[in-house]
Amino acid sequence: MISVIIPALNEEEPIANVIRAVAATKIPHEVIVVDNGSTDRTAERARAAGAGVVAEPHRGYGRACAAGIRSLSPECDIVVFLDGDGSDCPEFMNQLVDPIVARKYDFVIGSRTRGQRERGSMNAQQIFAGRFAGWLLSILYGIRYSDMCPFRAIRRDRLEQLGMREKTYGWNLEMQMRAARVGLRILEVPVNHRRRTGGVSKVSGTLRGTFVAGARILATFFRVMLERD
Repeated sequence: MISVIIPALNEEEPIANVIRAVAATKIPHEVIVVDNGSTDRTAERARAAGAGVVAEPHRGYGRACAAGIRSLSPECDIVVFLDGDGSDCPEFMNQLVDPIVARKYDFVIGSRTRGQRERGSMNAQQIFAGRFAGWLLSILYGIRYSDMCPFRAIRRDRLEQLGMREKTYGWNLEMQMRAARVGLRILEVPVNHRRRTGGVSKVSGTLRGTFVAGARILATFFRVMLERD
């Protein structure tokens, strides 16, 4: 059983198409959209498209992901995360989950920088941050990532083992660091990436958003790095 968690904040335009694209994969799954305090019709449109909707009014990407995890069905074996803005490509979901189903890997993360990117889908800061973080993690843990892509899949039991704590933008990096540190079998695969199909980016859409996200990611890096086992 595969569960797909989609954190969403004011994504009323793209969310239904994202859910339909997940359904088109024909992979047995449940879809959980976490409405992270939207002021538009994100939740309404997600329900109409067939997703279960969970409310997490306290904003923060990590909080939304954690709320989705708490709502997983008992039958769930693999958890997939992807964004609700239409930029991730659910048609690549098989490339993420198949290596886990085959029991070859525990954690499979997409790499937008290794796949085909629509012009304007990522800015230079995002590309640099993903590669720089990957370089640092290769020094710390011997695992080389090329991206902090939100599109990823992980065995549920391994996810619960990680002890995730980050509440905001550092969630993705924290997962990658903890997965490397505890020795999960990790695979990075190229995935395509599009421009968002609606709404405004909370990270790269404004100068403030870029600064805040960068600060949170940097703080997460040092916090996890300095933690004692």
